[in-house]
This record gives sequence, structure tokens and C-alpha cells, in this order.
Amino acid sequence: MRVVAAVLVLLGLGGVVAWQVDDALRVTARPADVPVERPVAAAPRPLAPPPAIASIGVPDDPRLRLAATAVADALVERGRSRPTTGATGGLQARLEPGLPDEAYRLDPGPVVVGSTPDGVAAGLYTVADRIRAGAEVVADGRVVAPRLGLRLTDLGAVGLPDDPARFAGGADYSLNSDVVGTAVLPDAPFVDQAAVDGISRQFRALVHHALADGYNAVVVPGFLEYVTFDGLGVHAAGDPHPERAEAMIAAFGPVWRYAHEMGVEVYLSTDMLALSPPLRAFLEREVGGLHTEDERLWRVYRAALSEVFERLPDVDGMMIRIGEGGSAYRFAGWDYTSEIAVTTPGAVRAMLRAFLAAAAEHDREIVFRTWSVGIGEVGDLHTSRDAYERVLGGLDDDRLIVSTKYALGDFYSHLPLNDTLLVGQHRRIVEFQSRREFEGMGALPDDMGELHRHALRTFLANPRVEGVWTWRQGGGPLLAGPRVLDLRTGFWQLYDLNSYVVGRLARDPEQDPADLTADWVRRTFSHDPAVVHAVCRALALSREAITTGLYVGPYARHRVRALGLEPPPMMWIFEWDIPTGDSATWGTVYAVGRDRVDEAVAEGSAATGTARRMRELVAATDPAGWRDPVLRERFVAALDYQVDLFGVLAAYRTAALRHTQWLDTGDPGARDGARAARAAYGPLRAEHLRRYGDDLALPAYNLTAADLGLARAARDEPMAWAARGVLLGLALAFALGWRRPWARALTRPWRRVEASRADRALVWVVPAAAVVLSRAVLTWFAAPAHLVPVLVAWALFAVVLRSTTRGPTRSRVAAAVGAVALLRSVLLLGVLAVRGPGAYWFGFWTDQAGRAVYVAVAVAAFLGVFAAAYAALRGDLGRAGAAGRVLAAAGTPLAVLGAVVAAVGLERALTAWNDQSALLPWGLSRILGITAHLEVPTVLPVVALLVGGVAVLLGAALPLGARRRSGATTARP
Repeated sequence: MRVVAAVLVLLGLGGVVAWQVDDALRVTARPADVPVERPVAAAPRPLAPPPAIASIGVPDDPRLRLAATAVADALVERGRSRPTTGATGGLQARLEPGLPDEAYRLDPGPVVVGSTPDGVAAGLYTVADRIRAGAEVVADGRVVAPRLGLRLTDLGAVGLPDDPARFAGGADYSLNSDVVGTAVLPDAPFVDQAAVDGISRQFRALVHHALADGYNAVVVPGFLEYVTFDGLGVHAAGDPHPERAEAMIAAFGPVWRYAHEMGVEVYLSTDMLALSPPLRAFLEREVGGLHTEDERLWRVYRAALSEVFERLPDVDGMMIRIGEGGSAYRFAGWDYTSEIAVTTPGAVRAMLRAFLAAAAEHDREIVFRTWSVGIGEVGDLHTSRDAYERVLGGLDDDRLIVSTKYALGDFYSHLPLNDTLLVGQHRRIVEFQSRREFEGMGALPDDMGELHRHALRTFLANPRVEGVWTWRQGGGPLLAGPRVLDLRTGFWQLYDLNSYVVGRLARDPEQDPADLTADWVRRTFSHDPAVVHAVCRALALSREAITTGLYVGPYARHRVRALGLEPPPMMWIFEWDIPTGDSATWGTVYAVGRDRVDEAVAEGSAATGTARRMRELVAATDPAGWRDPVLRERFVAALDYQVDLFGVLAAYRTAALRHTQWLDTGDPGARDGARAARAAYGPLRAEHLRRYGDDLALPAYNLTAADLGLARAARDEPMAWAARGVLLGLALAFALGWRRPWARALTRPWRRVEASRADRALVWVVPAAAVVLSRAVLTWFAAPAHLVPVLVAWALFAVVLRSTTRGPTRSRVAAAVGAVALLRSVLLLGVLAVRGPGAYWFGFWTDQAGRAVYVAVAVAAFLGVFAAAYAALRGDLGRAGAAGRVLAAAGTPLAVLGAVVAAVGLERALTAWNDQSALLPWGLSRILGITAHLEVPTVLPVVALLVGGVAVLLGAALPLGARRRSGATTARP
């Protein structure tokens, strides 16, 4: 009866653990309301002749002279002679009152009329664009005003290092975007002026291009590097930070001023909390730490922002992000860092009130990004209307602009539109990305025009939406992708299309994206109608290729909750170039689309076919019809790359899905399909790596994780047979030795059994063999990072128990512990015998009922080891003695392994474990960090060490205390 009660208690405890595990791992999915995309190519139209403009007359204003230069350049590109520019001309620009700020009117003459230089410049840039696009310049006197007044762009590739060696490594996942990095010196004078001049030239080119595309503001990373904290006592005497800040202001103030002079507003941007070592120390002294709801902390940052606005008068505002930060964003050699610390509604509101007060003092604006990515109490701010109201509701200030990505998540396809952009009373801007970081990082054609127009038109139902922010180059690791830098290096034109289209749509969202794409093709590649139409047809297919070739549709078209997270719709390709091979990903992807595996497999082949049609369209064009034959070669090369890549990915997805289908169903057809796909993948993989392994502009994908996953998959069936073999061996051993004392001891450990020396050896040899073999099978005989710690833990536990017991007690303990260990191993082997470790993990991630039963029983068996040891010891040693030895035995492996992991580092240890076990995405540790992404406390090994150490000490103290009490009782008269 006592045994039954103990079993029920242990199963109850196991059930509690199973409930918690299920709560963390449960997979839920519901169809996503994904916008339907049906892009088409614009119909061919005749090329309008360029207007005969021999001279351009503009007022003496640098913005208008620059805009007039754009018109002159367009005429030269169309074969006309360069017109002269002066006070009067055949094309006249005139300022007259009566129109809105950025509005213009094109009167016959032609005459561009506006009330402000910005309005006249907009008219001139429109004329230039029409000329380049081969369209007629219509002087109809119609007033044209932009629909959205704030049109921001990022810095593109300004200041980014163009270092082939850094791109060649393919593993520099730094997210740092400090454009000033190449000009920073470690010591006085702190800034390399020659490097500043280079950055300035790149910046001016960006400003010119952005103006021509219709943008009127630019976002520049930077904040603390321009702050001296003069008079606050942040810096000690002799600290170089103030002098460095002075040097930065002197060097880069004129660079950013140029944009302001050309009619482009400048917004600095920073992650919060932004920190430096002296600032952190100051906050520790004065505030007691990084207490982000404390007004005293924000008074310091308010003073810093006020200083920036005062010292850099051409900066029009500050953009703030709170959801990302840390070491991945740090510039090497630069001690300014950021930390994710603003994680509560109170902290957000305190921060914004402080920054808005500084903005009010200096007539500036604050842009707050809702990108909170799951961190803290504000983690769902980006995607939840309720969270938006909870965090920002009532915070009314016309200097506050709230910026939000257009998609309900990151810049993936197959996502609903972000409906938080339809709520709130704040000024709003919509974020778009030109170089799609998850969809080839700009190396693949990806015409987003139709989707971007649909998004804009949807959000304009909110009258507070007043602008856009287009990321030309930004997003994702800047040096781990293709060596393509906006306006500078490689085939950047491929994603320049999206910047151009958003710029035009922001001025007039009713324009047809197909027409805008055709205009861009004419101004970028060719005026030959046949070339234009062929390229437009190829671009119209680009979304079909991307959304099927890089996504597994039956999964991607759902909103999924899995592993305690909301995984993205791509999921099987981590970040941008790592097809993952882990069981958690493939188990989840398969489970969501379990009934549509054939469709998911067919998508891969269809995407390859679509890419091949795109390639045929562009390759069939006449090279003579292209303005620059090099651009044609690059376009064809990009499509060759896409065809090759999609072939590799199609074979891999087929192998992974069919194998997972076999793990789920045991269908021999699925198993054979997986084998055939693995065989096809090998040569395709080899050719992909051979062809693109050294190509910096079109780099080969990182297939390490995929290879690991397929290698484990190939071993699943042999491991299932190995598990069956071990079970059969155990069954035969017990059948042959059923009457032997060792067998009775292991099957009825609650009974005392007199055993021979051989029996006493078999009592622990048989369970030990089962433990070793079951865990080796579980790890495919390929994951020592998992196997070794498990076996070491068992060995230490057994050694401590054995060394602290003698004679019959030792045998009884060995039998009791061995019996439970054997039971636990047989349970594991029984699951592995079905279809190997892959099926074990597939069930763990996706089978809610099966997982609950297994976890409950497995946890009960694990705890049963300690309960059995205690029960076997209590009869001879008493309760205190038994408890002490069990505590010491359990604490020793915990302390030892905790010390080892603490010395190695938890992130490093988890990475090695995961690389060999292929349970979580291989790229997780390389890019985001397992501990950071899963919020695993990095002090965990130290905690384990301390808990284990306390358990050992307590285990040693309990028997001593019992003996003292016993002695005192005996001595009492």
C-alpha cells in the first residue's frame, strides 16, 4: 500500500510538470487574414519623346538648383543636350503664394509653380521623373499635393564598411548600423576627417536620390556620441567622452546640415536605454541603477536630448526604439551601448514625457517605434490594440509620432496587416522595407508594390496616418548577407524598386503599382518597350516565386503559437540564409499543415519553375536594348541564383517534410519520398556551394543546419531498430535469468533478496547498460554534449551512494535505484523503438496528449530514483541518514555540472548541446542567442552549483545532527 501511495504521489508531481510543459509548448494555429496579392505587368505603352528644354530658370535657392540639375540629368539620359540653368529658361520655376507647402502646379510653358521651395522642388523632381520614365510632361495647371506629408528614408548604405573580407566570412551577424564607425578614432582627435569626407559624399548622394524618389526626411543613427553632459557631473575630470562628443559635433554636424539645407529633415535614432560606462556609473550613484520608471533617471536623458537639439540645430527630431539592443548592436571599439530596460508601460510613459519635454523646449519632434518584440509588459505593443491603448493611451502630444511596421510582425510575407495602425489618437507613420531581410536580403527580385499600396490605402482609414518610413538598406545583419550596398556596390537597383514605389505611393496612394514599376524599369534599365515589358512581366512573377519558394504555404498562412513563442511565417529558414534542420521547427511546420503535405512539397517545385520563367523572360531580351548591359548581366545572374537556390530548397523541404510525415504516420511512401529527396538534395547542394560559395554578391546559403537535420533523419530508422534490439536483449536477459536474484531484485526492489557476487554486479550492470544504450540511441550516437553530462550525472549519483554505503545496504540501494532507472530506460526505449529519436522529438513538440502522459510518467520515474534510494536506505540508516545520503548523491552531479557549465558559459554549452541534438534552430545562438531569445537566466549554472553545494552540505549535516540527538537522548538519566 505504501508503494502504491508513493507511485501515485510521484505521478501527481509528474502531472504537474506535464501541465507546465504543455502550457509552454502547446501548438495552436488559426488561419491568418493575409492580403491577397495579384500583381500584373503594366501594358506596353509608347515612349513619349523628351520635351525640348534648352534652359531652366529657377530662383537662387540651393534646393531648387539641385532639383533643376535632376531635370537636366534626365534630359541628358534621354539623349537631349544638357540645358543651361539660370534665372529664366524654357522650363521656368516660380514662387507665388496660395498653395500648400509641398504642393505645386505645372502650368503651360511649362512653368512649375509653388508657394515654397519645397513645393517647386517637388514639381521639378516630378518633371525629371516623367522624362526618365518616358512619360509625357503634362502642363495642365492641376494642383498636386502629397497625400502623406512625412516621408522618411533610412541612410541606405551610407558609412557602412565595404570590406570584402568581412562579407566573405558570412557569419558577421552584427546589427550595428553606426554610420560614423569608419571615421572614429580611439584617441584624440577622435575623428578621421578624410573618412568623414567620404561619408559626407555618400550622404549627399543619398539625399539627392531620396529627393528624386519623393522623400523629405532621413533617419540617422546617433545620440550619446554627441552628448557631453556638461554640468551634470556624469564625466570625471580627464574623461575623454566630452572631448570626443565635441569632435563628433564639429565633424558630423555639417554633414547632417546638408540634408536640412536641401529640404530634407534629419531625425537621429537611438535604442533605449542608451548607455556609456560613465553614464551607467552615474545612474548607479544618483538613481540607484537603471530604474526606468524613476523620473530622476529620465531627467538625465532629457538633459542629454536637450543638449543634442541645442548643439545640432539641423536635427529635427529623435526616433526611439525600446525592443532591441545589447551586444549585437555594439560597434567594436565604441563604448556606447544599449540595453533593453524600458519594458513596462510606466517606463515607456516616463521616457516619452521626458523626451517630449525636451522636444517642446526646442520645437522638435519625437518618433516612438512600437517595435517591442515580446520584451516585458510592453512586449505585445507592436501587435495588440489593447496593449497600444494601455501603454500610449492618454499620452497626447502633437510632437509625438508613433511609427509601426505595416505587417503584424516583422518584414515577412504571409502576415496580416498591422491593425494597430488603425487605432489611437497619435500621429502615425508606416514602416516599409525595400531590401527584404528575410527574403534573400536584396539578392532576389521582390516587387512589393501592390502589397505596399494595399497597406497604405488600408491605413489611410485612420486620419492620423501622415507618413511612411522606408528602409532602403536597413534591417537584419548588415555584413552577413550579400555584398550589395545601396547606391554604392553590387546590384542594389534590384531593391531600389521598392524605395521608388513607396516614395511615389506616399505622394499619391491611388497610383497603379504596375505603372510605377514600369516607370522605374524605364528610368533604371531601358526605354526599349520589349525590354520594359519583359522585365515587368518577370517582376510581376517575383512575389509568387518568393512567397512559395521561401515559405511553406500550409504553415505560413496561419498565425501560430508554439514553444511559448509566436514563430514567424517563414520559420524553416532562420533569419535570411540558414535553412534549419531542428526537430522543433519541422515538427511545428508539419503539424500545422499536416493534411497538406503534398501541397507544401509541390510549392517548392512550382517556385523553381516560376523563377525559371522569370529568368527566361529577362535572358531573352536584346542586350542592345539595355541602357547598361552590365545591369542585364546582373539581373540574369540574380535569376540564375534564384533558380539554383530554389532547387536546393525544394529538395530540402521535400526531404524534411516527407521524413516528418513518416515519423508521424509510418507511411512507407513518405519514407521512400524522403530518401529520394535526400538523394536529390546532395548533388544540388554541392553544386550550389561550388557555384556560389565564393560569390560575395550572390552568396551560397548556409546549409550546415540542414545537413545536420538530414544526417539525423537518416539515422532515425536504424536507431529505431537499435532501440528494438536493446529491448529484445533486455527481454531475453530477464527471460533467461527470471529466477536469479538479480532479476527479482530489479523487478521487485521492495523485497530483500540475498544475492551472489555475480548477482550483485548484474543488479547495477543491467540498468547501467540500459541507461547508456537508451541515451546513446536517443542522441543518434552523435550528440556527446547531451550524452556525456547525462552519464556523468548518473555516475556521480551512483558513486556517492556506493561510497557512503556498505554490505547488504549497498546491494539494496543498487537494486532499488537500478530498478527505477531500468523502468525509465525501458519507457524511453519503447518510444524510440517506434521510429527513432526523430519520432520521440516530433511527439514531444506536437502531440499534446502523448507528451502529457510521457512527461508525467518520465518525471515520476526520475523522482522515483531518489524516492527508491531513500526507501532502501531508511531501514538501515534511519530517516536522517537516508535523506542525507540521497541529498549528497543528488547534489553532487548538480554542483559539478553547474560548475563546468558556469566555467564554459551557458550560451556556449547550450550551443554545443543544440548543435549536436538539432532540437532548436541552429542559427539561434549565432544570431539572437539561445539564452537571450528564450529568456534563460545566464546565472542558472551558478544557481545549480549553489543548490547542489547546499544539498551536499545538508546531506552531510543531517546524519551528524541525528547522531548528536541520538547521543543526547541516550545520555539522559
